Amino acid sequence: MILIGLSLLFSITMCVHAAKSGRELYWIFIILGLQPVGGLVYFVIAVLPELTGGSTARRLRATARDALDPMRAYREAKAACDDSPTVTNRMRLATAAAGLGRHDEAEALYREAAQGIHADDPTLMLGRAQALVELHRYEEALDLLEALGSHGEKGRTPQAAIAMGRAYQALGRLLEADDAYEWATQRLPGLEAWARYAVFLKETGRSDEAEAIMADLEKRLTKTRAHFRTEARQWRDFAAARLQNRA
Repeated sequence: MILIGLSLLFSITMCVHAAKSGRELYWIFIILGLQPVGGLVYFVIAVLPELTGGSTARRLRATARDALDPMRAYREAKAACDDSPTVTNRMRLATAAAGLGRHDEAEALYREAAQGIHADDPTLMLGRAQALVELHRYEEALDLLEALGSHGEKGRTPQAAIAMGRAYQALGRLLEADDAYEWATQRLPGLEAWARYAVFLKETGRSDEAEAIMADLEKRLTKTRAHFRTEARQWRDFAAARLQNRA
């Protein structure tokens, strides 16, 4: 009973704050209808930034907002693109679409943006190649990635190497895939390259090497800074799940 009372008191306090600060009416329904989670979300989004005002609070606010409304970034990007279909706005919408798993849409947007003087833009080429990999159109992706490599340092990035590794692996070009993954691990901050390399090693029969990388990932995770830890944990879990499925 005490916990229920505290939850109700907290929710009422958040409702009072929402009303006094002129927040939209739907916040009242969220706070009262999803007790105590609704109140906690409102606290992170609306109250905590007022109390701290720091970058950590802003990140928490953005994370909470995205969790509550995962379509928000896509919706805003689409409105901007519909209003003004510039290359920048198409790129923004393509990124948002890819984040939602809409890779067909992302590929089309990158292709439409890469016209005229933007035809060889490395960012557009990489974005489209990554979408093609997700769509299992590996030959097309490799054509773009190999052309991207001719741009020098701007084209030879760790992200491009990961995409090449995935395409080579899918096409059975395992030596080239190994080189691409390993190159990316030495240059890309975070755990994505290592996680994907561990999965590749497991799938190609090099289980001992894969397990060694997984052990190293666990150590790296404990040393990762707090604001990068969620993403790092996602990649660790990505690799662990796939290694377990293929055990």
